[in-house]
Amino acid sequence: MNSNEVVIGIDIGGTTAAFGLVDRQGNMRAEGGIPTQAQQPAETLVARLHEKIGALRKTLSADVLLRGIGIGAPNANARCGTVENPPNLNWGASVNLVQLFQRYYDLPVAITNDANAAALGEMHFGGARGMHDFIVITLGTGLGSGIVANGELIYGAGDCAGELGHTLVDVAGRVCACGKKGCLETYVSASGLCRTAFALLAERNDASHLRAFSYQQLSARMVSEAAEKGDAIALAAFDATARILGIKLADAVAHTGPEAIFLFGGLAASGNLLFVPTQRYMEEYLFRSYSGKVKLLRSSLPEGSAAVLGAAALIWHGIQK
Repeated sequence: MNSNEVVIGIDIGGTTAAFGLVDRQGNMRAEGGIPTQAQQPAETLVARLHEKIGALRKTLSADVLLRGIGIGAPNANARCGTVENPPNLNWGASVNLVQLFQRYYDLPVAITNDANAAALGEMHFGGARGMHDFIVITLGTGLGSGIVANGELIYGAGDCAGELGHTLVDVAGRVCACGKKGCLETYVSASGLCRTAFALLAERNDASHLRAFSYQQLSARMVSEAAEKGDAIALAAFDATARILGIKLADAVAHTGPEAIFLFGGLAASGNLLFVPTQRYMEEYLFRSYSGKVKLLRSSLPEGSAAVLGAAALIWHGIQK
């Protein structure tokens, strides 16, 4: 085993494409990023990334061996190597990103969505090291999830498995960006928390600092800060959010029997405001066989580089099989 082996991890977002050279231990040997320029075609982004990565590789010693390229991208299909109808990227219905990178690199190239990449990153470099069964929930504008069972990511027949964010809370509930009503992510996410807080402001008469803001001004951080100060509406919003999350996590436990569930992303940064009630509700609704056996943990990956580490883990995971 060459101790100077690295892989390229790339995280493609609507605004920025971040990348890094990552070794087997998850050490970032070098890193960088470029504006995605979402209106340009994917071919242009790949060419620009190739140029920047080439310059970054020159900063490392000559004996560093590149083993492959892992990519995290929205709406990625791991089996086909494609990105399909990506939000915030003007790439059309489908683009084969793996083939585009293989124009420049005669190396293994793998792709998956950001939540699956987060799960692999957690398994190789984070708190799930040594675990074979766990779930990672990413809590941002929406809710993503990556499910690992028997040491492998669950992709499903159509590569769409594990979309807990689009399981149903209420069939007549909130409208989701996916077109359905009542999806979990419309209740449990940064935007979902704000929707809940605003609904509570309309339903209740409690004094609240949040009443000074319009819905467009309200943010999850503002709700969190208000809750930390004891604001009744903000605390109720977190409790309602935690109850729904706890119930749906209890359902997920019944499906895959994980050792642990990891929460990652901006909403998870609210700490005990979310974790304590979610753990309580999850335990309340768990099938009794799992009572007291499933840990609810915060991701131990560094948030600033977690997506790149997760993308890199795609290659290391494949090499270790």
